[in-house]
Amino acid sequence: MNLYDKYILPSAINWACKQSSSMKQREKVIPLARGKVLEIGIGSGLNLSYYDITKVTQLTAIDSNIEIWKKNTFDTKIFPFEFKFIEASAEQIPVESNNYDTVVITYTLCTIVNVNKAFDEIKRVLKTNGKLIFCEHGKAPDTKTEKWQNLINSMWKKIGGGCNLNRDIPFIIKKNGFKIIKLDTMYIPGWKPASYNYWGVAEIK
Repeated sequence: MNLYDKYILPSAINWACKQSSSMKQREKVIPLARGKVLEIGIGSGLNLSYYDITKVTQLTAIDSNIEIWKKNTFDTKIFPFEFKFIEASAEQIPVESNNYDTVVITYTLCTIVNVNKAFDEIKRVLKTNGKLIFCEHGKAPDTKTEKWQNLINSMWKKIGGGCNLNRDIPFIIKKNGFKIIKLDTMYIPGWKPASYNYWGVAEIK
């Protein structure tokens, strides 16, 4: 890991992800999680304070970037249930199959290299009636912004830790064997190429 990836990028990502507009989005979706929960791409733990402790019975969190997780300031010992962090990628989740009631993923799909493999893993670890709760930025609905996204995406990936600006989130979810049962979209305050949000709930078809 080079100096940029170890020291500069984690701070930059953490700063961007904790902006008030993004935090308001997290507050909309995280309380929907229930039962045994797996959070993919926990980052610095920005979702942790929004979990409904009356609905969650166990929480496992993974992230491939341990440097970002080191920035967590939330005391997970206050949870009345077991919390476990695992350094792992979405493409290879080291947990049992058919084990989770809820998978949570927020502002993470943009950076996953092999999205199809990650969704194979999500389907594997979810119970039959489990839910995928998501909140992501992605492809803009207007042509002008989408053109900018496509134009600068390759450069943005290099400085943004692999973040893609232009992924079609609903298409990716549905293409990989899920049915979206609730979906909301809007531009949130912020830099327009990275501010069109998709959030909702999906289940395995």
